[in-house]
Amino acid sequence: MTKRQQCPTCLRAASACICRWVHPVESRTPVLILQHPMEVANAKNSARLLHLCLPGSTLAVGEAFDNLGELLRGPRQPVLLYPDTPGDRSLGIAPPPPFDCACASDVLLVVLDATWRKSRKMLYLNAALQALPRLALRDVPASHYLIRKAHAPGQLSTLEATAYALGQLENDAARYAPLIDAFDGFVGQQQALADAPRDN
Repeated sequence: MTKRQQCPTCLRAASACICRWVHPVESRTPVLILQHPMEVANAKNSARLLHLCLPGSTLAVGEAFDNLGELLRGPRQPVLLYPDTPGDRSLGIAPPPPFDCACASDVLLVVLDATWRKSRKMLYLNAALQALPRLALRDVPASHYLIRKAHAPGQLSTLEATAYALGQLENDAARYAPLIDAFDGFVGQQQALADAPRDN
């Protein structure tokens, strides 16, 4: 294989293909993943693996989305997986509307895949995201994201956060445990690749 060969499924170099870690899980809650362009080629990024593990999910790449209204349109209530922080007010972002937990079974989960700084910019640039109720995670375990530095306690990878959010919404954490197993395999592979001797 040449260095230029790419897996058509995970879009990574053939030598770094992550398809072996794909464990499809049929989610009852549809997921929309909005990925910042700078994350697409990042080897440590987990969103592509998440998308492949959730067959019903949608992955869209961008920073300001012209078609966001279309992506959010449907019979389900879009809910943004994102904390409401005081920093939002400093950006002129109004408090989000409350999330009615009684509607948890009829939700479209919207996830931002970006660094913390870039995700806040995505929120700032997309008024439709600002208008969504938000879901905050509760009582999550420590992150397994050993290949990327967290800037604050409790920060998770996109895959981990989504898996825990789906388990929380559906009151069925066990259903999404295979996603965490897939993530652990992915992290181990990335660590091995980083530690492998490089050809001069």
